[in-house]
Amino acid sequence: MEFFERPDNADGPVERAVLVHLELPDAAGQEDLDEFHHLVVSSGVTPVAEVTGRRDRPEPATYVGAGKVEEIAATVLEHEADVVLFNHALSPAQERNLERALKCRVLDRTGLILDIFAQRARTHEGRLQVELAQLRHLSTRLVRGWTHLERQKGGIGLRGPGETQLETDRRLVRERIRAIESRLLKVRSQRAQGRRARERAETPLISLVGYTNAGKSTLFNVLTQAEVYVADKLFATLDPTLRRVRVPGVGPAILADTVGFIRHLPHRLVDAFRATLEETLGASLLLHVTDSAAEERDRNVAAVDEVLAEISADELPVLHVYNKTDLAGEAPRIERDEQGRPWRVWVSARTGAGLDLLYEAMAERLATGWVDRWVRLPADAGRLRARLHEAGEVLSEDTDTQGGMLLRVRVNRIHFERLLRGEGLCEADVAVAAPVAGDDAPSYNPSRPRATGRD
Repeated sequence: MEFFERPDNADGPVERAVLVHLELPDAAGQEDLDEFHHLVVSSGVTPVAEVTGRRDRPEPATYVGAGKVEEIAATVLEHEADVVLFNHALSPAQERNLERALKCRVLDRTGLILDIFAQRARTHEGRLQVELAQLRHLSTRLVRGWTHLERQKGGIGLRGPGETQLETDRRLVRERIRAIESRLLKVRSQRAQGRRARERAETPLISLVGYTNAGKSTLFNVLTQAEVYVADKLFATLDPTLRRVRVPGVGPAILADTVGFIRHLPHRLVDAFRATLEETLGASLLLHVTDSAAEERDRNVAAVDEVLAEISADELPVLHVYNKTDLAGEAPRIERDEQGRPWRVWVSARTGAGLDLLYEAMAERLATGWVDRWVRLPADAGRLRARLHEAGEVLSEDTDTQGGMLLRVRVNRIHFERLLRGEGLCEADVAVAAPVAGDDAPSYNPSRPRATGRD
């Protein structure tokens, strides 16, 4: 990346990196060294040394002071490092000056995240989004690859190839960016069509969001019986995945697994992945998954809320899912807000503990706008009965003495009324207060808690 070819680690030695981290007075912008170490390991690079320090403000030319540059250079020589990784955002000039002084590649936090994204992207859309983010990042750093060429000077015969090549590269990068943006616009249009189809079918969309490595994909696989890639790495999931699930008491829904967030996620990444994140904007419910065992749990929650606000998704209904209770030593449970609505559920996706409580909480949060009642259908309304089974969840079913069908249904109200109109009926024509087929008729009490399987 950035005119430096990254070695192929599949057949060769793993790259060795020196990590640089400064403590600055700005606590809000301070990066976490442990998280940076995890990012480096997730990228496939081996950290061989760490250089830390403290400054009142970054040095404009090299971010770190002259003495620290000498210390980093000595560390690079001592450990024969291939790259120096800064846990900060560097300007193009700072990267260029550091590479001249250190005689090796220098990459900042944004470049490292981009590199991880490039490794993780598997779908065509994901690769386009990563390439767009890389090109936008690279466009400010093109000058670095051509400093060895002659610069343009005024006058005939004094125009060297360096500046001409730079102009050519800038034009090619701009053209490629425009081409990718055009293709992603088509992807966004296709996603919008899919969302409109789901809206017509009145199928709720549940979107998993959360800090990277919080266990979203593990939870997604458990809830959908899918086989999404899972690994103990940051940004293991990059490409969005949608699967149909059935929520007991609600019916069919679409569950979306999305890219994980991170503190101070670069804006160019948010912009590049806006097409993916739009799945979050159309969600009926957000499941904000948090690693309950993480020391930085509260800061991670705040980081996700910050990104949600940036993409205008902070007003959507949210159910907090505190995952990994088996590691945190917490008991599975539902916590409710002042209105009695579930707002936090403690679960373990790995062991399955508390998943029944999660289903219960999702059903309650999705209950608005749903019909939950007994209906009586005439004997010749078999088509309507079949469509009610498809549209929602038929909780109980029986027949009356005249051969009519008694159903306890839970279905989206708008879709329910549409189905009835298709048969020339209205809700008053089919509604009954209670089953009349006998005392042993099935019944359903939505307020009755389900068995949890725990002592």
